[in-house]
Amino acid sequence: MRYDLVIFDNDGVLVDSEPISNSILAGYLTELGHPTTYEDSLRDYMGAAMHRVHDLVMERSGQRLPEDFDATFHAKVFDAFRRELRPVIAVAEVLAKLAADNVPYCVASSGSHERIRVALHKTGLYERFGEDRIFSSQDVGRGKPAPDLFLHAAAAMGVPAHRCVVVEDSPLGVQAARAAGMDVYGFTAMTAPAKLATATALFSDMREFPQLLT
Repeated sequence: MRYDLVIFDNDGVLVDSEPISNSILAGYLTELGHPTTYEDSLRDYMGAAMHRVHDLVMERSGQRLPEDFDATFHAKVFDAFRRELRPVIAVAEVLAKLAADNVPYCVASSGSHERIRVALHKTGLYERFGEDRIFSSQDVGRGKPAPDLFLHAAAAMGVPAHRCVVVEDSPLGVQAARAAGMDVYGFTAMTAPAKLATATALFSDMREFPQLLT
């Protein structure tokens, strides 16, 4: 095995949440007077922590989002998750194989701890992680594309950065993993391969992933 730890992103890698959350984000921003298409949201915010939404809106419009923006957005997203969210195809089988092969893994997501848990519980993946293998951008000072989250996860799991591999589906996530000194495999199921071109390798079907580890 080439690595001592596999670090999974959550949204778009473990759970098929990006279409749901980015549709809601685009609609909510537009409702607040900041016209945003679904494609805009994917380009600007996919894989990012919530502070990036606030920062870009301020930069572009000079206006602050409402104080309750995060709470309202998350309430909309969680409601949709509980109705619609599904796991990424074959990811449960991949996690089962990693466990059977005694390969440590964890999740490190830009989402809040609550968002990660809502998603993992809904999709039946929570029991494959447990509390000690879930890491959020809330745990560090800076979210992706900064390396802080991945470095924090590696340190908590007791593995040197150079012995970790990250699974990401966003350009910001790939950038963060590279900045952390980790290999990163870009998952292109819904992201154009060109946008993840700096990844160590690319794959489009989760069933291909275990082969990349040997």
